[in-house]
Amino acid sequence: MKLDTPDTVDTLDALETRDPRERERDLMARLPQLIERARGAPGWARILAGVDGAAINNRAALASLPITRKADLKALQKASMPFGGLAVTPVGSLSRVYVSPGPIFDPEGRGQDWWRFARPMYAAGVRPGGLLQNCFSYHFTPAAFMVEGGAARIGCAVIPAGAGQTEMQVRAIADLRPDTYVGTPSFLRIIIEKAREMGADISSMQRALMGAEALPESLRTWFRENGVPHVFQTYASADIGSMAYETATGGVLNPGMVLDEDVVLEIVRPGSGEPVAPGDIGEIVVTLFNADYPLIRFATGDMSALLVDAEPSRCGRTNSRIRGWLGRADQTTKVRAMFVHPSQVTNIVRRHPGILKARMVVTGRMANDVMTLHCEVASAPDAQQAAAIVESIREVTKLRGEVRFESPGTLADDGKVIEDLRDYS
Repeated sequence: MKLDTPDTVDTLDALETRDPRERERDLMARLPQLIERARGAPGWARILAGVDGAAINNRAALASLPITRKADLKALQKASMPFGGLAVTPVGSLSRVYVSPGPIFDPEGRGQDWWRFARPMYAAGVRPGGLLQNCFSYHFTPAAFMVEGGAARIGCAVIPAGAGQTEMQVRAIADLRPDTYVGTPSFLRIIIEKAREMGADISSMQRALMGAEALPESLRTWFRENGVPHVFQTYASADIGSMAYETATGGVLNPGMVLDEDVVLEIVRPGSGEPVAPGDIGEIVVTLFNADYPLIRFATGDMSALLVDAEPSRCGRTNSRIRGWLGRADQTTKVRAMFVHPSQVTNIVRRHPGILKARMVVTGRMANDVMTLHCEVASAPDAQQAAAIVESIREVTKLRGEVRFESPGTLADDGKVIEDLRDYS
């Protein structure tokens, strides 16, 4: 089968090539209905109490509404299980319920391509009749099912590989000849290195769609130099689904990431709901048109900026673009595709009274993250106590970590609980 190249200029549907003014009118006209739909959930009824939904029909009016923060989901859900009163559809009428670290619970409804993942996949060159290897985890979290929904809409086949079992991953690629990898950047690098070690031919896999981790340009270049010439990045989350994605024309990436057609995205000053000037860096706030799980001014904790004064994207898509992921507004940090929260560090410390103060430090290079809990202690614990702390790190964060003991007063008094010192060059 001849593969389409990812520089094709056609789009998934006509929505992506609308006049921007038409798109904006449509999104703003849909806001009042979204407000009224959301009021059917008790959490939103409380948050939006006193709001005149009919008046929320422009960006200025939207910006007057309160912010709901992703960082608050755990507390909201604990108070009102399972979704903090923010889901309109009853649990039994959903398709799936996911459990992310925290724990945080995320719903999935029954609609086609519910996570809107077909758009980034199509932009990356996935086409009907193709075959992709889905290396996102199928356990508890939704990323793998985002891919499944997008593949079903496009009409291509999926190898449900999940994560791990690297040799089996390589053999599946060598035998079944998928044209696309979908998963984290770090795992694709592991697969390529394992294939080289095994002497396996995985050259059929000409494109990759990456998510859940940062993709530094150095690693993108490494993939191109090691047999995967078409590498794309998507921006998505377990609560929102797809928000933005990369496109290419003539084999060359277009600047920025194109916004999804069903989100209204704002860039606000971190810690407030005040929109920043176009082009300035701030926190991403999303309003999502989702009948099951509507989100209104949902602050992701991620930083980005709108791409302004740029030429229209040569791919033909006319929506606004962002610069991509530019860090976190809070100290929550993604390690090996999993979020590590300051509250988790606090939880670990509480389990071990001998720890006076702690800081989680993430080091290493992309695809080789090292997570170390630096603990101030009055006296060095014995090997058994150190092992217990390492086990607590694993239990609380679901990730492997190390522990390092420091003398009292060693850690900086700057309020940091998590520090990201990785090399992104």
